Amino acid sequence: MANRLLVYQALWAMDRLSTPEASVAEKFDRVREAGFDGMAIDLGALTLEQAESTMPHFARTGLAGGLTAFPASVDALNPALQLAHRIGAPFVVVIGQEMPVKLADMVPVIEGWLRLAERASMPIQFETHRNCITNDLFTTMQLLDEVPGMRLAADLSHYVVDREMPCPPPAALQTMITKVLEHSDSFQGRVAARGQIQIALDFPQNAKWVALFRDWWRQGFAAWRARHADQDAALVFLCELGPPDYAITDANGRELSDRWNEALLLARWAREIWSGDLRVRQH
Repeated sequence: MANRLLVYQALWAMDRLSTPEASVAEKFDRVREAGFDGMAIDLGALTLEQAESTMPHFARTGLAGGLTAFPASVDALNPALQLAHRIGAPFVVVIGQEMPVKLADMVPVIEGWLRLAERASMPIQFETHRNCITNDLFTTMQLLDEVPGMRLAADLSHYVVDREMPCPPPAALQTMITKVLEHSDSFQGRVAARGQIQIALDFPQNAKWVALFRDWWRQGFAAWRARHADQDAALVFLCELGPPDYAITDANGRELSDRWNEALLLARWAREIWSGDLRVRQH
């Protein structure tokens, strides 16, 4: 048995890369030709009907499927769980839009989604994301204690902004990030700074943030591999560089960096980290 890394690109991240806008078929072809293993579709960017229309492109290109859902109630997750089976997704990433204020009210919502997923035989992972039930790092720490079966999809960019995290982070915040990584079963490729959700990867002033995120991914990969040492399992790393307003633009609305080339760079970094020394580097 052997573990392996699968690198996905997000269909949402293919938006506004060209003028005129490429067709969905062209986007799938470009992702396949670039050597990605899968494509993730996002029910925050597509309607369910639009998402279902991508099914022939998965079959045509051979790309593995990925799906992110934004359910506004427990039962609202059901259509995404069924679609995930049809596109061959190994799990559904949940960005829960039912988000009570009190922790005691959050727990039954999380447990409800977990029960639905178990009945549908489709694993779910709760993305570390703003404006959802895992909006806050501190609350997520408590949810992990209250719901031991809760697994995460680590998009750490949101928690860097959420906590206005300095670089390097203080020990207390790093301890919390370590806990997130140890409970994460997939990882997302985007680099943030304390005030910006998505920064250019090759600007010199951003080098410290790039180094921090690469170390976090290394730490997360190592924790995942240790948990799956005796299994035939695949780890998904999703490159998800969003179009504006995620991507920063100049006064004329032009993006400051090339998102497609950055996605290719993130894919290369993920594969290098996976095949290299997974020990965490100190800075």
